[in-house]
Amino acid sequence: MSTLYVVATPIGNLKDITLRALDVLKSTEIIASEDTRTTRNLLNHFNITDKRLLAIEAHNEAKAAKGIINLMDDGNDICYVTEAGTPGVSDPGARLAEEVMKNGYKVVPLPGCSASVTLISAAGNVGKSWHFEGFLPKTSGKRDTRLKELFTRGEAFIIYESPYRIIKTLEALSNIDGERIAVIGRELTKMHEEIQKDTINNLYEDYKNRNSIKGEFVIIVCPDDKKKRDDD
Repeated sequence: MSTLYVVATPIGNLKDITLRALDVLKSTEIIASEDTRTTRNLLNHFNITDKRLLAIEAHNEAKAAKGIINLMDDGNDICYVTEAGTPGVSDPGARLAEEVMKNGYKVVPLPGCSASVTLISAAGNVGKSWHFEGFLPKTSGKRDTRLKELFTRGEAFIIYESPYRIIKTLEALSNIDGERIAVIGRELTKMHEEIQKDTINNLYEDYKNRNSIKGEFVIIVCPDDKKKRDDD
């Protein structure tokens, strides 16, 4: 029976790919990808050639899943990778996996990099539980409403942000509770990786005064109660 392999790929440092992921990428003839250019660069780096690449992005995932099912009906195994990290975690992949399972085929996950878990491992004590939010709404009103909800959860929460919106997001966080402790990971696993843990106010002031901001961001906002974090 045909199988869909959901393969996590490096978020920056290509050495973070797993041996199992390389084996499956080498042995599977068809690779579906969120960004075929990025995937081609990854494959070329590891001398993996002669693969058929199919594009499945967030906006066409549901429609493209039907094409994947047809290929699996013909007996093909399929790999699915996103631009970086683990598919389905603030990336496409969930709808594809859902459709594959509905059609009676097996979905096999190949674990690996995730930006949120990578930062958690270096963030110190942020409490026993945490909520993964991913990217916030783009409009300021919806963003602020959602952030206020997240602050009331009583546990750490994780958001992703781009270099173009990081200042506005830090400002919004500061306006809600600037004394809350947060951890920012920038360019994780890459040459210019930076991890900072401080109050939101201090982090906001730091980034606001930088001449230029580059890279992708992961932000962990810690729960308010330090005693709770220590007890956990």
